[in-house]
Amino acid sequence: MHKMSRRLFLRQLTIIAVAWLGQHAGGCVENALPQAVYIWQRSWTEPLRASLAVHAKNFSALVMLNAEVAWRKQRPEAVRVSPDWAALRACGRPVGLALRIGNFGGPFDASEMRTIWLGDLAVELLAEARSGSVAVAELQLDFDCAESKLDGYRVWVEVIRRRIAPTPLTITALPAWLKQAAFKPLVLAADGFVLQVHSVEKPQRAGAPFVLCDPAAARQAVERAATFGVPFRVALPTYGYTVAFDREGRFIGLSAEGPAKNWPAGAQLHEVRADPVAMATLVAAWRAAPPPSFQGVIWYRLPVAGDRLNWRWPTLAAVMAGKAPRSFLRVEARHPQPGLVEVDLANAGDGDHAKAVQVAIRWQRARLVACDGLRGFEPNDSEAGVVKFTRTSCRLGPGQRQTIGWLRLDKETDVRSELEEHNEPER
Repeated sequence: MHKMSRRLFLRQLTIIAVAWLGQHAGGCVENALPQAVYIWQRSWTEPLRASLAVHAKNFSALVMLNAEVAWRKQRPEAVRVSPDWAALRACGRPVGLALRIGNFGGPFDASEMRTIWLGDLAVELLAEARSGSVAVAELQLDFDCAESKLDGYRVWVEVIRRRIAPTPLTITALPAWLKQAAFKPLVLAADGFVLQVHSVEKPQRAGAPFVLCDPAAARQAVERAATFGVPFRVALPTYGYTVAFDREGRFIGLSAEGPAKNWPAGAQLHEVRADPVAMATLVAAWRAAPPPSFQGVIWYRLPVAGDRLNWRWPTLAAVMAGKAPRSFLRVEARHPQPGLVEVDLANAGDGDHAKAVQVAIRWQRARLVACDGLRGFEPNDSEAGVVKFTRTSCRLGPGQRQTIGWLRLDKETDVRSELEEHNEPER
């Protein structure tokens, strides 16, 4: 087949396949908007397997991190991720492999050793997937490429695409790339691209505006991406970061999931998280009127039990439907022993609660003997017959429950619990 005809044929095939997925993914994606998800964990733990088993059916496809390439004195080194191929097969969803490549400034030459090595690695990844009886729907290159090197990157794309044919090759792209003259030849050399509209740009100082995804900028980038006539998807965030600053407010680092970092004494820590309300607004708009060549969303990343900074599943499910998640707090007073009252707070909504909370416990015909707050809640017993537990900032994810305090009375009696600041929309 003529080279250009083959390229157009594969693009049309990709468009047809993605549209089919949007209509037949078990009813998980309405209005023919496919929504895939990244599996970016380096280690395949039991919580990850459990999340896949329960939630994979809600996505049109899965894209898993399969290898990372770093450069040591200009020589490539690969760190492989060993997935559970059986767990992936059981999901019944198309599987893509992601090959992440660290920053490299060249040279880019089709016959150069590093180019050949990357092509060999790509072929090996596909072979390993086949040995695990998993058919690969795409190989996705995630390369930290400088804007000035996009033309060189195209050489890699052309070589790797030939090596893995007929498996489609897609690349990730940043909004800044769209303004470069070399971008269109680059994406024309691939079978499509994923526009990453989330970023972790370094904030200048503590208190400076810092968002993971600006929805207005994301819309503009998508509109520009649609002008190239190449199939593309948009990667949206579900995660968060802890941002650290020194005593003077200067940026010193970021940390994500995993063991907590040992920050210097006096470090100021701030959490920055993806805004589910803003992401739901984007999804609703694209479902109602998808731009030309827009093929759907890829979420970064799959919620897994134990994640601290990633959305929980109820939040992602609401956002995928284009609905703004909301928290809904409930308070429960338990009586594990006569005279002892333990106070629980639960979030029965589908969004995080991240505001002040005040809980009042009231009673009659008994005397307060002692009380205390837990998890940062402060008790106030200055008023007869009532104890108020207050916390100025309380984060509680959907489905989470925690004991926030206790009180002991001199005898058993009925108590009434009241949540005095709660159940307001996050935005």
